Amino acid sequence: MPSVSGVVAAAPTPPEAALAPAHTDWLRHTLAVTGPTAVMERFQAAAAGSAVIPWGLDLDRMEEDWFLALAAPPESERAISLAGARILARRLRDAAHTNHQRALARLDTDRRCPFDLQRLPPVPPAILRLGPEDPASRAWLWAHWGTTRALRHVRALPAELDGRRRRMAELRVEFWSADWSPWQALRRLRRDWPDLTLDLRPHYGDAAAAASDTAIAHPLRTPSRQPGPPATRPTKRPRTRHG
Repeated sequence: MPSVSGVVAAAPTPPEAALAPAHTDWLRHTLAVTGPTAVMERFQAAAAGSAVIPWGLDLDRMEEDWFLALAAPPESERAISLAGARILARRLRDAAHTNHQRALARLDTDRRCPFDLQRLPPVPPAILRLGPEDPASRAWLWAHWGTTRALRHVRALPAELDGRRRRMAELRVEFWSADWSPWQALRRLRRDWPDLTLDLRPHYGDAAAAASDTAIAHPLRTPSRQPGPPATRPTKRPRTRHG
C-alpha cells in the first residue's frame, strides 16, 4: 500500500458543512511522491494542469457587492459618490470577467502547475456552476479535497531521491492550502495510485518545528501502512498566515 507519512495536519471526519474559519490561514506544505519510473510518468502527466478551477461567476452579484462596499465603507474610511462607486464597481466587474476568460482560455493547454487538484479529482460541473463561495461548493471541496479553496503557489522542487534507487522517480512540490492539509485528496490518490508513496509535510514555522516531537506532531503522524488518515478531531496548532 502507498503511504502518507511524515507530519500532517489533523484530518477530522468531515461534517455536512465545510469546516472553514472566518479568516483563512494559508499553510505551506511540501509533498514528495515516489514510485516506479513508469508509474510516476503517468502520475505526473495526470497531475499537471493549469491550476484553474473553472467556476461559474455571478458577475451581477459581484458588481453589486463591490458597489455597496464602495458606497458605504466603514466609518473610518472615506466614501466616494454613488456615481463614482457605480463606475468603479462596473470596472471591477469588467476586469474580473476579462481575467476569468483568460484563465478559461488556457484551461485545456496549460500544464505548468505540477500538482493540480482540479485534475485529481475535478470539481463536477454542477458544483462549478454554483461558484466558489456557495456553501455547497465549499462542502464539496472539504469532502473531496480536505480544504476549502484551491491550492496556491504550487511549484516543483528539486528531487531528493537517492540516485542509487534505480527505476524509481520522485516528484516534490511546494504549495499553500487553506486552513487544512488536502488530506481527502491524498486519501483518494492512495487508492487510485497504489504503487506510489506520498509524504506530505506541513510547515508551521520555527515554533512548531521545535515542538515537532511533542504534542503537535506525534498524534498527527500517519504510519506507513495505515489504511487511512488518522481519525483525530481538529486541534489547535501554530499557523503561518500567508496572504
